[in-house]
Amino acid sequence: MNNHGYLKFILTVLVLVIAFFGYMLVTAVDRVRESNLRILEKLEALPGRIQFPAVVPAGGFPGGVAVSPAEQGSPVANAVFFDPQAETGGRLILATAADTANMNYLINNDAAAAEFSALCNSSLAERNYEKPEEFQPLMAESWSVSEDHLVYRIKLRKGIYWHDFTDPVTGKKHTDVEVTAADFKFYVDVVKNPDVNCEPMRGYLQDLKEVKIINDYEFEVHWSRPYYGSLMVTLGLSPMPRHLYHAYDGPFDGRRFNDDHVRNRMIVGCGPYMFVRWDKDRRVIFRRNPRYFGIRYGAAPALEYIVYEIIKHPNTRFQALLSGDLDRLDLTPEQWVQRTDEKPFRDGTLKRYKYLAFSYTYIGWNLRNPLFADAKVRRALTMLIDREKIRKDVYFDLVETATGPFSPTSSYTDPEIKPWPYDPSAAKKLLAEAGWRDEDGDGILEKDGRKFSFTMLQAATSPTQQRMMPMIKETLAAAGIDMKIQNVEWSVYVQRLEEQTFEACCLGWTSPIDPDPYQVWHSSQAGIRGSSNHIGFRNAEADAIIEELRRTFDMEKRIELARRFCRILHEEQPYTFLFVPYSLVAQSGRYRNVRVFPTGMPESLFWVPRNEQRPVPGL
Repeated sequence: MNNHGYLKFILTVLVLVIAFFGYMLVTAVDRVRESNLRILEKLEALPGRIQFPAVVPAGGFPGGVAVSPAEQGSPVANAVFFDPQAETGGRLILATAADTANMNYLINNDAAAAEFSALCNSSLAERNYEKPEEFQPLMAESWSVSEDHLVYRIKLRKGIYWHDFTDPVTGKKHTDVEVTAADFKFYVDVVKNPDVNCEPMRGYLQDLKEVKIINDYEFEVHWSRPYYGSLMVTLGLSPMPRHLYHAYDGPFDGRRFNDDHVRNRMIVGCGPYMFVRWDKDRRVIFRRNPRYFGIRYGAAPALEYIVYEIIKHPNTRFQALLSGDLDRLDLTPEQWVQRTDEKPFRDGTLKRYKYLAFSYTYIGWNLRNPLFADAKVRRALTMLIDREKIRKDVYFDLVETATGPFSPTSSYTDPEIKPWPYDPSAAKKLLAEAGWRDEDGDGILEKDGRKFSFTMLQAATSPTQQRMMPMIKETLAAAGIDMKIQNVEWSVYVQRLEEQTFEACCLGWTSPIDPDPYQVWHSSQAGIRGSSNHIGFRNAEADAIIEELRRTFDMEKRIELARRFCRILHEEQPYTFLFVPYSLVAQSGRYRNVRVFPTGMPESLFWVPRNEQRPVPGL
């Protein structure tokens, strides 16, 4: 997770989670860092008012405050957690359940593309693994913040270089190209360009007014209005290689950027790993960057290769783990309970790690469909789903029942809200109040001549969905509701969501404790193709709360607003909130310096003794 840049801060965007955590209901990518939203802000709730890092007077910046590396406790973020005795070399082979469309994370709402790019890029700062309320310098040497939180002045480290590459179109070689302030401005300009297909990401920068370049190593980020997340977004900015994406004369062309299929098959970054190659439908390979700037600060990964094998079937992935062809896998609850008594787990060849994930799963009802327009109907649907039975029979009690979009450990979650119970009698009464009755005696409810019949999308690669959906179908049928199940490949699933041509879906989101619900829940996002608000939720009161939450810095007020928002979602039930899963990780015992932090297990800290290192097959 080290140096994963803006992608790791706001990997919320959206991206429709390719079924994260291996057992999340859309398990299309068997990796812990999935995120529809591209928000991976896994923070502890902060008491009182927002706390900025230790500050000193900002010379030449009237009314501002500055942060220096010394006050942050480390010259580079999280350097103290890297093992100075680590031996370089070795590999980490992971698995994903589906290939990605391209490697350009801005235009590809796929969690895999975001994760691949995160390996290759860095950001201005990064949260401390152990104390995630603290930001520490990464690409930034220091920064200053105006008292009104509208202007951030950034000073870059010198000697940070882009990965060398040969342009696949022009054949021009690019070597020794230093990262400058212009590369950060280029990133912001690309995201804010209306012709670029990155609507989810653009929502987080909507109040970012401009980037002003002072010189090659200094720039200012100006915000048009106070925004609570401006610190996170600013310090999470990553540069973008202009020499790759604007390798032509004239102004930047957003449509050309979208359609640059050849360049969008590669990644050029400045981070700890370099993109080696992408074997379509087989594997993606990354190699350690020998010129990564973190090396000189003792904050660089030791593993030489990170490889993602594309293995569609969950049993095949598990067998690959047992045989040593995979080094790490996020297990399903069924695998965790029933398969980890095998020899590699007993003799220590494989080790298990379990911790509560910052995510939740849900069923989303497309509110554009008249079937789901009435909140009474949506509450009835929730009360017809026996989540306790699913929790026990499908998830083996390795999940917690969700009540809303925030982590159950977060102060933003309203403890007074309890999950709607499984109560078929009360649900039938709500349906009758909404006008749904079985007029012709065929066992299916109807209203105004329309049968209560709809289709639920099911991810073809998700064993949990395949077990759960028939259970839901059965309990709905007992109440007179006909739910059809459509099993689709992940690429089709994503397309249906982006085009909003679905009736009901089952997905998961990351769940930041310090939230900005704008992208998923604000009405302005409901009509946008590819939006995270794919269900089309619109609520004026919720909009007002979201907007106030974005400009409120007082923590007590933020908690009050967030709980009001949770109560609206609880009553409206645009989602049936399902479960908060546990991350269930199986990993080779070869790895040293394996640690679990509030934000997860940073793979960048892992290392393997030289006599236990293994090569990458085929290299």
